[in-house]
Amino acid sequence: MSNETFVTVVGGGLAGSEAAWQLAQRGICVRLYEMRPASTTGAHQTGYLAELVCSNSLGSRLQDRASGVLMKELRRMGSLLLEVAERAAVPAGGALAVDRETFASEVTARLEEHPLIEVVRQEVEELPEGPTVVASGPLTSPSLSQALARLTGEEHLYFYDALAPIVEAESIDMTIAFRGSRYGRGELEEGDYINCPLSEQEYDDFIDALLGAERIPLREFELDLETGVRAGMDRFFEGCLPIEIIAERGRKALAFGPMRPVGLTDPRNGRRPFAVVQLRQDNLAGSFYNMVGFQTNLRYEEQKRVFRMIPGLQRARIARYGQMHRNTFINSPRLLLPTLQHCQRADLFFAGQIIGVEGYLGNIATGLLAGVNAARLMRGGSPLELTRESMLGALVHYVTHAEAKTFQPMKANFGILPPLADGRRRRRRERAKAYAARAVAALEAAWRQSGEPASQCA
Repeated sequence: MSNETFVTVVGGGLAGSEAAWQLAQRGICVRLYEMRPASTTGAHQTGYLAELVCSNSLGSRLQDRASGVLMKELRRMGSLLLEVAERAAVPAGGALAVDRETFASEVTARLEEHPLIEVVRQEVEELPEGPTVVASGPLTSPSLSQALARLTGEEHLYFYDALAPIVEAESIDMTIAFRGSRYGRGELEEGDYINCPLSEQEYDDFIDALLGAERIPLREFELDLETGVRAGMDRFFEGCLPIEIIAERGRKALAFGPMRPVGLTDPRNGRRPFAVVQLRQDNLAGSFYNMVGFQTNLRYEEQKRVFRMIPGLQRARIARYGQMHRNTFINSPRLLLPTLQHCQRADLFFAGQIIGVEGYLGNIATGLLAGVNAARLMRGGSPLELTRESMLGALVHYVTHAEAKTFQPMKANFGILPPLADGRRRRRRERAKAYAARAVAALEAAWRQSGEPASQCA
């Protein structure tokens, strides 16, 4: 890359990858810094850009779901990562789930091949000078975290996130487990999910074993960066709780949560199971399946022992064990403008999980907005502040206007949208469809009015 003006993007995850692409597509030179594979984290396994470290699902495609609305908005805005995700999709009922390696490898290739993007495999330890997008993610390195703390003057907030195990498909006993999707939804005739049914006694035995199992202590990278003292384990993100924590809240909590059996029938007896463990295809070859909603921090040997109590998984081979890791995010309500600019440094943008946005789509979407706004600033224009009636606008408004003292990460949901103006009483699904239609229309209108290329709305 020559010495012309460029934007630095810190972090090659979902948000950083999307931000870099949006900048380059608008003619802005980009230096995209990613510390992997030379320096890795406790959760990543590859050196690919945009690696998915938790679930392989981006959420529901349905238009009466918040994730479905955000997908439609991303399509209108020309998201690279959503385009790649839809090509790397695997069967997942009404959800958009992807083959992890296919998805990340294609994103990596597209960015590395772009003539205006230089991918630099190097850790950033200080905040760069000049136009910058910080999308360093929830596992921001200690050096950069300390640099951010010096800039913001704010104490970082921490919460704990967890990964679910992945099992080899051939090791699942299909004489017990069965294929099916809740209420018959899905792309495959026989059902997109593998279901392991439990009787009430089997469920009770599983809960006893789960509650008594030993957990993994926090690792070095999960130490408090300021004091070196291990942080308390009571700051979990509610949207991604370990199953052992859910079980502590009540013996039937899992049966009404990730193990709920509604909409499923066990073909062996024609009845609904008392509880069920669902597994979702994790790669295109169908050789790996993810245990849906089974984030955990049990010791590896305990995972093997406890999860093999689940009917159909008695001989399961675990390809990736569940684990817990610390996620870091800044106090965005005090630090960021709705344009995702730092309130005291106009050329510094933030995006992704570090701003308190949860969910893959939220990371991609805020990366897209940060990239677009950084490009507009570089060209002498005004950054966009999206309308709150759109899903992305509402999500950004939440993270920049929430109560700072109690700020917690947020996923896209209908509850953050302004109320419908007509005041009509609607059933839940009808209300969701009305919110969805208004959100997409508001986004499209704002996007056209912004002067962004018309092709971005196609």
